[in-house]
Amino acid sequence: MAGGLIRADLVILHTADFPAWLTVLSVASLAVAVAVAGWTAVDVARRPQSMGVMSVVWPVTMLFGGLLWLRLYLRWGRAAPRGAHDAQTEVPLRISVATGASHCGAGCTLGDLVAELGLVAVPGLAAVAGLGTVFSDEMYARWVLDFVAAYLIGIAFQYAAIAPMAHQSARRSLWQAIKADTLSITSWQVGMYGLMALAQLVVLPATTGGRAAVLTPEFWWVMQLAMLAGFATAYPVNWWLIKIGIKEAM
Repeated sequence: MAGGLIRADLVILHTADFPAWLTVLSVASLAVAVAVAGWTAVDVARRPQSMGVMSVVWPVTMLFGGLLWLRLYLRWGRAAPRGAHDAQTEVPLRISVATGASHCGAGCTLGDLVAELGLVAVPGLAAVAGLGTVFSDEMYARWVLDFVAAYLIGIAFQYAAIAPMAHQSARRSLWQAIKADTLSITSWQVGMYGLMALAQLVVLPATTGGRAAVLTPEFWWVMQLAMLAGFATAYPVNWWLIKIGIKEAM
C-alpha cells in the first residue's frame, strides 16, 4: 500500500489507495460545495448584506453546508437586490441561533483551511505547534494550528459584526467579540476534532488501512462532515449565549 508512515502503525493514504466509490463521493460532495459557494458569492455581491461580514460568511458556510445551507440562505439570509428596499422579516430564534453558529463556523472553516494548507506549504510550522516536543503525531500539532487560526479569524468575524453597530471604542468591541465567540468557537472545534479523530484514527484505518493525507479529496470530505459535527456541538452553546445576552441574535 502506498504512503509514508506518520506513526509506526498507521499509514498515510493517498487517493490511489482509497476505493474508487469513496473518491467519487468525496469529489462530488466537494464540487457541489464549491459550486454553491461560488453562486452564493455572486449572489451576495448583487444583494449586499446589511451586516457586511455576512457577505463573506454565507459563501464560506456553503463549503461545508452545501445545499442545506443554501436553503437556509435563500429562506432567511438573502437580502434584497442592490438598491431595492429590504423588507424586514421576523426571524425565529432557532434560525438566529443557526445563523450565529454558522457565522462562527465560517471563521473555523477558513482557519482550518489556512492552517492545514499552510502546514503543507511550510512543514516546519508543526514543530512550532509542538511536534517532537509535546506531540509525536503530526495530526495533533495540526489541530493546534487549526484552533489558533480558527480562533483568530472567528474573533475577527465577530468583531466585524459588532464594531459597525456599536458606538464604543475598538477595544470594547474586541472584548465583546471575545466574550461572544470564545465558547462558540471552542464548542465548534470540539465537535470537529471529535469527528476527525473518529474518522482518521478509527473508521478509515479499520476500513481502508490508514488515514487520509491532507491533499486528498477524502480528507476534505471528512472535514466537511466534521464541520457539520462542529455545528451540532456549537448550536446549543450559541442558543445559550444568545438567551443570556452574551451574544446578539443575528
